[in-house]
Amino acid sequence: MKYALDRSETKQRMYETNFGIGHYHPQDIKHVEGSQLPRVTLAHASFPCTDTSVAGARGGIDAGESSAFWHFVRILAEMGQPNGPGKPPFVLVENVEGLLTSGEGRDLESALKSLNKLGYATDMLLIDAAHFVPQSRVRLFIIGLLDFVSDQSPQLNVQFSKSNGVRREKIQTFISRHPSITWFLRDLPNLPQRTISLEDIIDPNAEWWPKERTDYLFSQMFERHKDEVRRLTQNESWSYRTVFRPMRSRNGAKQSTAELRIDGIAGCLRTPKGGSARQIILRAGKGQFHARLLNARENARLMGADDFAMAADLSLNDALFGFGDAVCVPVIEWIAKNYLNPLTAEYDGIILNGKFSAVGV
Repeated sequence: MKYALDRSETKQRMYETNFGIGHYHPQDIKHVEGSQLPRVTLAHASFPCTDTSVAGARGGIDAGESSAFWHFVRILAEMGQPNGPGKPPFVLVENVEGLLTSGEGRDLESALKSLNKLGYATDMLLIDAAHFVPQSRVRLFIIGLLDFVSDQSPQLNVQFSKSNGVRREKIQTFISRHPSITWFLRDLPNLPQRTISLEDIIDPNAEWWPKERTDYLFSQMFERHKDEVRRLTQNESWSYRTVFRPMRSRNGAKQSTAELRIDGIAGCLRTPKGGSARQIILRAGKGQFHARLLNARENARLMGADDFAMAADLSLNDALFGFGDAVCVPVIEWIAKNYLNPLTAEYDGIILNGKFSAVGV
């Protein structure tokens, strides 16, 4: 059984074009009751990061859009009531790394304890999508396991040394400083090494900007970034880089500035709420360089959704809005393969037809 929830007609259109109709609900989460939901194995929430991101106002999870998290907690509680379908055995919550420090850590502590109160032991993973795709996208994942699952686990005290990169020092520090939280820490394999590059996501049919527009982009760069472009143009083959255009102090004035990323991966995809959200791809080599905006298909590939079906008339801004708010597909696949799916095999009565059913909000 599937159930997806997000109050966005744009996302509904994108979702239904790819996944089909009948299980996307464009509602405000505050109007949804747990008794209305189907019985599921996994409940996933990617709640707004507007108030938890270090790039935002940092109002925290009790403020603004980020407070939607508390409706997710309420719905989980209502699912466990006598008229509800039953609380799901597993919960997966995704947000930006800034949630770790939001409210000096109090927001995250409050969120984890709210899940504990519902009977979920919790774990945390910090994963950069750059292990899977050529995009820098660090995200915090909270995993909750219902008490009748975690109580049977022989691995409650797994050593941090077995975290293999997904529980970095800042995660370990947070866990160590919060012994009152009910933790469930599972041994995990190493994160993979990425095997694809920016070149692999390029749409060969996309048109590059006219020379005048590319030259103007070049004129907006800091001198050190211009030097890097000049260096790349001397190569006999194409090299690819990405560019954002935030407002920066340049030449004594605050102005739109083309910032070149020199590590060969894209910056984090963002929703088009600011002028710097539309990411630019630059190729240089063979004595020349070209530039243009990353198109919708390339944005999909940066999220690991290579074959995502999109309507022919989907605008770039709508694609950015959908993919910028999404979770990276291969990251979720890795969590499912190495964490969630093994649990379904370990505990009798958790598997539904051999696969997870899911509800997402």
